[in-house]
Amino acid sequence: MEAGHWKAPAALVASGAVGATRPAVELREVSRRYGRGRQAVRALDGISEQFPAGTFTAIMGPSGSGKSTLIQCAAGLDKPSSGKVMLGDIELSRLREPKLTKVRRRHIGFIFQAFNLLPALTARQNIVLPMELDNRPVDRDFFETITRRVGIEGVLERRPAELSGGQQQRVAIARALLPRPRVVFADEPTGALDVRTARSVMQLLRASVDELGQTLVMVTHDPAAAAYADRVLMLVDGRTVDELLWPDASTVASRLARLEG
Repeated sequence: MEAGHWKAPAALVASGAVGATRPAVELREVSRRYGRGRQAVRALDGISEQFPAGTFTAIMGPSGSGKSTLIQCAAGLDKPSSGKVMLGDIELSRLREPKLTKVRRRHIGFIFQAFNLLPALTARQNIVLPMELDNRPVDRDFFETITRRVGIEGVLERRPAELSGGQQQRVAIARALLPRPRVVFADEPTGALDVRTARSVMQLLRASVDELGQTLVMVTHDPAAAAYADRVLMLVDGRTVDELLWPDASTVASRLARLEG
């Protein structure tokens, strides 16, 4: 599957607009400040955005624009200074840490740029770890489907040090998808990969939306990666300044260059 040649979700075809479907995650006037007084840094500045269920959104912008802070707040990994973060009907921004941890394990997947695999565990053990921590049984059929789809069924007994960077990223993707979360967040998932492996990873993420019905929100600096999304949000200084629907790589690159210029 190449970028630009995927089957759009039926809800988007019917509505003609991404925003017409029910949001899986919603940010309402979210701000995030670090520090105090004159040294304070405002990473997010009253941002309001919806991420519709069953869609793929890419987030882009210049360095320091608030991209990673946005998905960390949206995923419950960071708390906003003000505003609300809604996961369906759950207000993440009000939950205390024990409850928030349970909600994240059950409903949120996160793919880190650095993979964050535990070195002492095999690939198989890393993938099922979130399910075990949540005391949930692993659906073996779905496990086999996911690991086969991401192409790691032959390396499941190896530890991370025995895997290539692309294989480690695939393990991280399988770990995020196995619990069937409401939404998957990805922070620069292709940043450490070569061009060929990056293309394969993006095809897998696109398929997770089209074939598994996932909601995917991805931070990226790569226009080619962003072209796999249903829409692209452009951030500057913690605010959304542009939105592209049905993006292609050249248009994304042009808009991004204009912002960075």
